[in-house]
Amino acid sequence: MLASTADYELEMQGETLIVHPSGCWNIEQAGSLDGRLAKDVALLSYDHVDYDMSSVEHLDTAGAYLLARAIRYGVKPAESWDVVSDSAGHKTLMRAATSAVLGQEPRVPRQWYDAFARLGKATVRFWDELIETLAFIGHFFVVLLKVIVQPRRLRKRAIISFIESVGLDAAPIVMVLSFFIGAVIAYMGANLLAAFGASIFMVDLVGFSVLRELAVIITAILLAGRSDSAFTASIGAMKMRQEIDAMTVMGMDTYEVLVVPRAIACIIAMPILSFLAMMSGLAGGLIVAWATADIPPVLFFNRLNDAVGVSNLWVGLVKTPFFGLIIAVIGCRQGLAVTGSVESLGQRTTTSVVQAIFAVILVDAMFAILFFQLGV
Repeated sequence: MLASTADYELEMQGETLIVHPSGCWNIEQAGSLDGRLAKDVALLSYDHVDYDMSSVEHLDTAGAYLLARAIRYGVKPAESWDVVSDSAGHKTLMRAATSAVLGQEPRVPRQWYDAFARLGKATVRFWDELIETLAFIGHFFVVLLKVIVQPRRLRKRAIISFIESVGLDAAPIVMVLSFFIGAVIAYMGANLLAAFGASIFMVDLVGFSVLRELAVIITAILLAGRSDSAFTASIGAMKMRQEIDAMTVMGMDTYEVLVVPRAIACIIAMPILSFLAMMSGLAGGLIVAWATADIPPVLFFNRLNDAVGVSNLWVGLVKTPFFGLIIAVIGCRQGLAVTGSVESLGQRTTTSVVQAIFAVILVDAMFAILFFQLGV
């Protein structure tokens, strides 16, 4: 039985080139198609190549190599490829042929070795990121000290603008979320404590949790997700448009222009937002206590003053400037680390939010230990 003649069809779907080979793709049948395939794909622009091998009767190394060259023959090399086939042999041959076309050594999967290699690379990236962040913080404090010594270098209009965007614009969502957090805590306390006839202690639960921890943490997480990502995106976009390079050529200090105003704005806005969040959380707890446990506002505030006190308000507020500084510094540091690609901007923005939330929770835990040791 004679083998079917090798042939192919090309299909474009968006930025994906789909190659439909058919027949017997070996060195005898497919050798004459190399020039035609290269000519057909030379004028096409695509980022991904899909090989539909459902109609291929036979495939050898030479045929796989000819098909794999479609990845490189386009206007620019494709960034990825995939093989649609039920045959593991087709996938293995295409993987080896693609590595040869792209000048890559064939990759032999080694399960345990690869797992430890990834762990090692992640550890190296972690330490590099930590060292670069500490270096950035050191540089920032040097510039901040310079600005404090020479107040005329302070960009007051930029600080006021950032306080508005970071604080005033975020106040409604912070207050609404804290209101419901306080209401949920009060509702849970009412259900649990009513069984023991101690519903009044719901006030203690709401007061301690909202004033000392939850209001501050919720505000910091919202600030990290909202403002921190905005800092990274805006500075990263400036980096991609080479505006920061232009500022450096003009003799402007990028830390003084971009980082210091944002950091000062966050340091000022964070305590204000946290205070609003505390008041809103207490209001939520008050409404639930009044509606479910028959605790009137006068009794609620008297119990709050006797059992919780103003000291817990200051315990919560004293942490907020540190959280604001951490959020601003991480957002600006990741923005300045953006390279020229959109992918880098997205990765740095995601990293910025994750690092800020992690750092805020870590510092909050350190403050909790410190206050416990001090008996506050």
